[in-house]
Amino acid sequence: MTDLAIAANGLRKSYGDKVVLDGVDLAVPEGTVFSLLGPNGAGKTTAVKILSTLITADAGDLRVGGHDLAADPQAVRAAIGVTGQFSAVDGLITGEENMLLMADLHHLSKREGRRVTAELLERFDLVEAAKKPAAGYSGGMKRRLDIAMTLVGAPRIIFLDEPTTGLDPRSRHTMWRIVRELVAGGTTVFLTTQYLEEADQLADRIAVLHDGRIAAEGTAEELKRLIPGGHVRLRFSDPVAYRSAAAELRGATTDDEGLTLQIPSDGTQRALRTVLDRLDAAGIEADELTVHTPDLDDVFFALTGTAEVPAQSTHDSRNDQNEETVR
Repeated sequence: MTDLAIAANGLRKSYGDKVVLDGVDLAVPEGTVFSLLGPNGAGKTTAVKILSTLITADAGDLRVGGHDLAADPQAVRAAIGVTGQFSAVDGLITGEENMLLMADLHHLSKREGRRVTAELLERFDLVEAAKKPAAGYSGGMKRRLDIAMTLVGAPRIIFLDEPTTGLDPRSRHTMWRIVRELVAGGTTVFLTTQYLEEADQLADRIAVLHDGRIAAEGTAEELKRLIPGGHVRLRFSDPVAYRSAAAELRGATTDDEGLTLQIPSDGTQRALRTVLDRLDAAGIEADELTVHTPDLDDVFFALTGTAEVPAQSTHDSRNDQNEETVR
């Protein structure tokens, strides 16, 4: 059985009468990306702050890196790195100086600190900018430096709290590559994000946090299968073929004007084959076939019951990823 990097049972946190986390259970295997997804105010950052020892929980059995959070917080701190929503980079000093400062905080020798700094600056493509004040870095460069600083202490577990907020698409994809490389090297990443595509792209498992509780958890594909709405859409140019198909595929939603049929489907190969076999047996051929499967936008809206669109939602552009058209 895979060891757990993070285990939380019954995690609770309130501020006065406001319950932020209400009995949250989490299990994050080592060497994976776990994403905590939820709308603003759902409690994602609070969970990160508790698990990274920045604030204390009101209740819960919590273990991070194999250490009890309440009994041995110092051991937890030695095993983790944290990159928060807001950059920890000091803009008044250079990128290299930021790195060396972190090396000093981790009590590395000067020689070791310079070695680690040089390796990380090269790894994160910051060598050319290393001698320049960090205030002049772009948002993507500051984020890369932020994570590089987090890695100075070689943490086994990294908390990334909305790490790509405000970044342009190119910088975001660069960050995704970095996260994948970290996990390939055995690091565990606990990721909070509002970017649904980000969770879909990176996470081995996703938990949707709503009203202080886990509304659902699973792989991206498992979560998508929870939501109805998948369908196969058939378009015809021949009205006779359209009417024949409608008669053959009873239960399909019809559009007489557009000569299209929409058949409920879970998007699996078996379901698609069933539709095609029935058409073939009847000698009917569609001009266009489109398969639509629910995406994380659908999951998010269904589970949180909110009309709030997550930052940079990909809902409008998702056709390329979640619809496959065959002509």
